Amino acid sequence: MKLGTVAKRVGALFGVASAGVVWTYRDDPVQFRFDAATWETRPFPESLLSTVWNRTFPNPIGLAAGFDKDAEGVEGLLCMGFGFVEIGSVTPLPQPGNAKPRVFRLPELNAVINRYGFNSSGVDEVGKNLQNFRTRAAQDPARAPGLLGVNLGKNKTSDDAAADYCLGAAKLGRHADYLVINVSSPNTPGLRALQSRKQLELIIKRMRSTRDSMSWGVLGPPPILVKVAPDLPDVDRRDVAAVALRSGIDGLIVSNTTMHRPQLVADHPCGHETGGLSGEPLRQEALAALKEMYRLTKGKLPIIGCGGISTGQHAYESIRAGASLVQLYTGIAYGGPALVPRLKRELAACLEADGFQSVGAAVGADHR
Repeated sequence: MKLGTVAKRVGALFGVASAGVVWTYRDDPVQFRFDAATWETRPFPESLLSTVWNRTFPNPIGLAAGFDKDAEGVEGLLCMGFGFVEIGSVTPLPQPGNAKPRVFRLPELNAVINRYGFNSSGVDEVGKNLQNFRTRAAQDPARAPGLLGVNLGKNKTSDDAAADYCLGAAKLGRHADYLVINVSSPNTPGLRALQSRKQLELIIKRMRSTRDSMSWGVLGPPPILVKVAPDLPDVDRRDVAAVALRSGIDGLIVSNTTMHRPQLVADHPCGHETGGLSGEPLRQEALAALKEMYRLTKGKLPIIGCGGISTGQHAYESIRAGASLVQLYTGIAYGGPALVPRLKRELAACLEADGFQSVGAAVGADHR
């Protein structure tokens, strides 16, 4: 296949990235894996190698949950150069999510508003996709390196959120390099209330019990992370940090989308739409939340920084603020596949300019 065709297909894929699903290749995942595999095979400096939770990430740049909700294109995404890909959110039972239209692009602001509502094929279907991915990976020693995160959600009609997360862990945990409890999407009624101290403690306790009752390989059980909102009130943020420190959770993702609407967004024709805001207007709010959560947790928990990252400088700022790894999503929707290698080159240059020989050495530098 000609390179131009590959570029066109992958460009089209990212052109609809904010739809949250690999629509271009929905009926042809084999073609997606083939086309995407040519994009990012160049080596990058060892300074980008990152070891977190006793797992080695080839670089600290990940794709956030929401793009590949059902694990349909993990290989292709890793081949584009991501150090890790997080699929989901995955709910126990299939559900359609909210009514369409449910995603709104604000290209002038490099932003997106979405209200998907955890549209998911469910754990059984996603489990099959993940099993196929792991089988293919085991048969191909030359495959693109990278790790896989599984982001778990609850069904909209469920009365027992903890049971939903535990079922997701039991069904999908064996495929995951890490698991995420998503309690911060603004698009499922009542979900954000699960970030309260009592609710979060219960969910983490039951999740750890489920995970620890299972058999694991040489690396041990997958770490459990909690994904939190950027716009939590201060008292709630302190509660989340306190629960995280004493509950035995392994890390945090800071942050999800925001319900806040900066004036530029409020003035946009789509600014009134209900849903979570992502992209450039989220950047400073997410960075501030990251800095504060790192301070509150005393740097004891690895944090994945997420929100408005679209350059190597952004990634570097998040790392200095306390992120061990970073994720992007909306940046890819607007920047396309070339963004990943460019971002890695820029990040490596930032590290070198400040005399850091590794990502780990720069984590939390702004707090020292």
